[in-house]
This record gives sequence, structure tokens and C-alpha cells, in this order.
Amino acid sequence: MGEAKDYLQIYDAADDNEKFPLVYGWMKTEPLPFFKQLRAQRPILVTPKATLVTLFDDARDTLMMPKIFTVDLYKPKMASYLMSHDDDALHDREKSIMYAMLNRDDIPLVRKLIAKNAAVILDQAGGKIEIVENYCRGVPATLVKDYFGLDGIDTKKLIDWSFWNQYNAFHNQPFDMHSKEKFDHIVSENDRANKELGLYLAGLIIRKKLAIKFGEEKNRVLFIWNLLVKLYYLITRRKIDKLTDTVVTRMLSTSYPDELDFPIARQAINAGGLLIGAVETTSQAVAQSIEMILKDSNLLKQAKEASQLDDPVAFDNIVWETQRFVPISPFVFRQAAEKYTIAKGRPHETTIDIGTNVLIATQSAMFDPYAYDNPDEFNPNRTFYHNFLFGYGSHECMGKSVGMVLIPEMVRQVILRKNIKAEGSIDYDNKPFPTFFNLSWD
Repeated sequence: MGEAKDYLQIYDAADDNEKFPLVYGWMKTEPLPFFKQLRAQRPILVTPKATLVTLFDDARDTLMMPKIFTVDLYKPKMASYLMSHDDDALHDREKSIMYAMLNRDDIPLVRKLIAKNAAVILDQAGGKIEIVENYCRGVPATLVKDYFGLDGIDTKKLIDWSFWNQYNAFHNQPFDMHSKEKFDHIVSENDRANKELGLYLAGLIIRKKLAIKFGEEKNRVLFIWNLLVKLYYLITRRKIDKLTDTVVTRMLSTSYPDELDFPIARQAINAGGLLIGAVETTSQAVAQSIEMILKDSNLLKQAKEASQLDDPVAFDNIVWETQRFVPISPFVFRQAAEKYTIAKGRPHETTIDIGTNVLIATQSAMFDPYAYDNPDEFNPNRTFYHNFLFGYGSHECMGKSVGMVLIPEMVRQVILRKNIKAEGSIDYDNKPFPTFFNLSWD
């Protein structure tokens, strides 16, 4: 075996204009050995474009201080959506409302819906599929329709709107180093997508509101019928195996006092947020987990055995451990709103100036021995409390409870196929997300 690459020696010898491109490339293509050296020798790396934070406790510390390490870089991308707000009334209020609408009691039924829709797509594929567009994006887009309630629209439109919003918000930042032409193209496509999404949401809200208003008499009859059905299921202890409403319908059917400041316009924005956060992130996570499992015969055998069990916990744990190795991004980014010293009193103490872009290397943090014993080993039996896959702190993903079943169940349905194999590797087509990935099975 050759000697390990000395990343810091290469970095220190580079010209200033070459330093961050080197770091950015290593994070994307060689994250684990690069981060391992940083954790050991330079846990906080100050570059000309951004500062990297690599240790678990420092990552957790910065993510727990949203007024100091802010999401200001989100604001030009997300307008007034709650994710662009840091620790304020709107953020807490609207996130709390949406948490209630995304009732965690739905999760067993949501998982059944995912399994059903995923199996239908795979069954119809006849043993061969380009899985990114047709499955990894298609299944969550269908969930957006059936459970979230953004229906009456071509699935390809939902996928397109999610794609450009994710691209612009999370992969079109100053440290992504795009040419002006590419930057402007992404912004233009995002603007186009949001105009289309806005018109669609306006129509959706009107359509749903009218259905709620003019269906009241009918709904009274349905209410009595549904009550009788529920009493029957309660008495017989049988489970209701279908969803009878959607998140959007719940939101629009609820009366909010004026003091809550959640008017119809804000409801529409949050309905759009359900879509934008669901499709592209899920697609990438599912595709990359499948690829990692299929590349390792021992891991595939382990996953195959777990996929057959009635209890999905063992299989889910395998998927989440793959995500530690192949997350959708090696970092999350914040911007310093004030001067702050990270790791004060420790050897790697570093002062961050106002306006500094901070890349919190969450993948590195998940390989810190502080968080996990023997972190370089693949071990599905790890606590999820030290995991950053859904973010951390006040900006933890609002749809985490859905994602916790959506992603592994989609992977599971693929692994269940007989003699499943990859026909090559994922093709990213020079984009941050998977674009093509061909699979086949008997």
C-alpha cells in the first residue's frame, strides 16, 4: 500500500487562489481521508473562501447557535420561507404548525403507501430500470401528491420544481465557484420553476378551499359515516389501512386566529416547502445507498437478509449507516453574524469574523471518535442521536419522521428484487445530484 496523501502539505504549498478549490474537490471526492487528517491535525481549517469545522462537538456547537451562525445565505434563495429564518417567531410558529400537520401517527400508513407505490414502479419496469428519474424521484413525488396533497399536476413538474429549488439554494452559493453564466442559468431556471409553482399553488389552494366550503353538507354525512367506521375498527381492534386526508387539506381545513399570523399566503408557501424538501434530497439519498450496498457483496447479503424481516429496524439501520459514508452532502453551510471563537480554550481555538462562510463538515463529525467508536468501520448498530443526516438544532429537517421511513423503504423495495445488480455506477452528469443509474434484476 502507498503512503496516505498529505492533504495539508498540498494545501499549504498551494497558491491562495488554489487553496479552496483543492479543499472543495477533496470534500466531494475524497472526504473520509481528507476529513480524518483535518480532525487530527487542523480541526478548523481557515481557507480564503470559507472556514471548515470538522469535529463533532464543534459542529454541534455551531449548529446550536442560529443567531451567530445564521442561514443568511438561504435568504436570497428562499424568500420568506421558514427555513430562511433563524430562531424567530415566524420560524418557530410555522414549524410548530407544520409539525402538527405532519402527524407522526401517520408514519406506519405512510410506510405502507411508500412500499405499495415503490413496488408498482418496480413491477412495471420488468427487470430493468433507470432508477433515478423513474423511481428515486418518482416515488417521493407520488408521496407528495398522495400524502402531502399537492395533487392534480404532472409528476414531472413536481420533480422539476424540487430540482431547481434544491440546486439554487444548496449548490449555487459563492463557495460553489460556478461561472457567472452557470450561476445565472441556475437562478433563471429556479425563477421559472417558482413562477410555475406559485401559479399551481394558487390554483391548488382555491380548488381545495372550494371543496372544503361547498362540501360541508356532504362532509357532515361523511363525518358520521367515518365516525361509525372508526368505532368499528376500535371495537374490533382492526387497523385502518389507508390515509383518509392529506397534509394540505388538514392545513386548509384548520381555523387559525388572527394573532397566530398564519394567513392563506403563508399556508401556500408552506405547502410548497413540503414539495421542495421531499423529492431531490430523497432521490440522492436512495440512489447513493443502493449503489453502496450493491458494490459490496457482503453488505448486499446482510441487507438481503434484513430486508426479509417483518420488523424493518435492522434494514433501516443498514441504510442509515450507508448514509454516513455517502451522505447527500459532506457539509452544511452557515454565515457568521458576529465575531465568535470556536473551541475556546482548546489547542485548535479559532476566531471567526463577521461575514465568514462556515462549512460545518457534518460527514466528518459523524466519523469523529467522540461520536462513534471505531468510526471507520461499517456498523449498523449505532445511535442515531449522533447523526447529522437530517441536520441538527433549530434547522433540523421538518420532514424527518417521513424521511426516516421513506428513504429506507425505497431502498428495501429495490434490495428485495431477485439478483438485483447495478449496470455501472451513478452518473451525475456534472450536477450535484444523481442523474442516471441503471439497475437490473431477474
